[in-house]
Amino acid sequence: MNPRELLLESFRAAVDAADPLKTLSGFLPVPNEIRKFRRTLVVGAGKAAASMARAVDDHWPGDAPLEGLVITRYAHGMPCRRLQVIEAGHPVPDEAGERAAADILRRAGELGPDDLLLVLVSGGGSSLLSLPVDAVPMADLKAVTRSLLASGAPIQEMNVVRKHLSRIQGGRLAQATRASVLALVISDVAGDDLSAIASGPCAPDPSTYADALDVLARWDVAPPESVARHLQAGLRGEVGETPKPGDPVFGRVRSELVATAHRSLEAGAAVFGRAGVRAAILGDTVTGEARDVAQVMAALAREIASRDAPFARPVALVSGGECTVTVRGKGRGGRCAEFLLALGRELDGLAGAWAIAADTDGIDGVEDNAGALLAPDSLARARVLGLDARRLLDDNDAWRFFSSLDDLVVTGPTRTNVNDYRAILLLPS
Repeated sequence: MNPRELLLESFRAAVDAADPLKTLSGFLPVPNEIRKFRRTLVVGAGKAAASMARAVDDHWPGDAPLEGLVITRYAHGMPCRRLQVIEAGHPVPDEAGERAAADILRRAGELGPDDLLLVLVSGGGSSLLSLPVDAVPMADLKAVTRSLLASGAPIQEMNVVRKHLSRIQGGRLAQATRASVLALVISDVAGDDLSAIASGPCAPDPSTYADALDVLARWDVAPPESVARHLQAGLRGEVGETPKPGDPVFGRVRSELVATAHRSLEAGAAVFGRAGVRAAILGDTVTGEARDVAQVMAALAREIASRDAPFARPVALVSGGECTVTVRGKGRGGRCAEFLLALGRELDGLAGAWAIAADTDGIDGVEDNAGALLAPDSLARARVLGLDARRLLDDNDAWRFFSSLDDLVVTGPTRTNVNDYRAILLLPS
């Protein structure tokens, strides 16, 4: 198999390992347990919400009550027989998500102790399940979200702020119902922290209003006046905190991880193994500024290429985790493409060095590609086309670089999300 096809097959395997249509049914209650509940309300939010809902719908007993709605990103919906799928804004929230989240909160509050609230949680839910507190208009939540996205703040820190501006996240959905709660979760965060995935609607929140203010200060984000007022009121104890670890409400909640980034890395690594290439999994928590991560990865690749240490070639360096990009230019970027272009500049001309970086949700940033492929001659081909890799990188325009080379990876929405998949394939020169 040629290197390009090997990299693409490894990415496809990583995505398949997180596909709810293939994994979720094993986490549902058995039919006899299902039939004990008077009602089952299914709710959820995230890039995988539609496929998760479809999996529930397909495997739920036909004689057992089932109702509900989930929120997913625009163009990520799919039909369900008994459950409603609503599309809304991501990564910036919008009024469609706000209306749906309000409906979810209302319906959850109507359930009793003999009912089941089945919550489908996946990455992207933080913006899709946006129901701001009364003191913060949606326009101001949008503004602070945009500022945080542009600041380079890690997703976990962004979610600390969002949880403290929400009526439904940070454990408040679980707090709002009297029903038993089963949360099925597809993790897109480092370490599979339930409180961070989709801002933890059913998980205890260890963070505080003080933490939220610290995040804004650390990333030099000046929030709208309503946001600052609300967070300051929370700091003074005038607004209630999110429910914390040990709160009795979580005695009614059970959470299960349906898919994780590490399981997807293992699936991608297995493809290399079958092709006779050793795969070194560097972890699913490789985060940081995309260019900085690329520099570290390139140093490791060059060490292997020159000394066959710490790994002998052929070897694939496989990693996951969400890099960040501090936006300074006006180009069409994406964190995977930015990582890959920075890596290409560091490895320019290194024989036998191939790489892929792609988001398992099929969307790199706000573009229509999942990511891109890097070949040993990528920068040489770019120079022939008159492309200046350094200038494009400085303008956050990695999309243009790989588009011009016809090296974008385009999958369309995968309807799952376990974060980014990266593999650097080093072959003997």
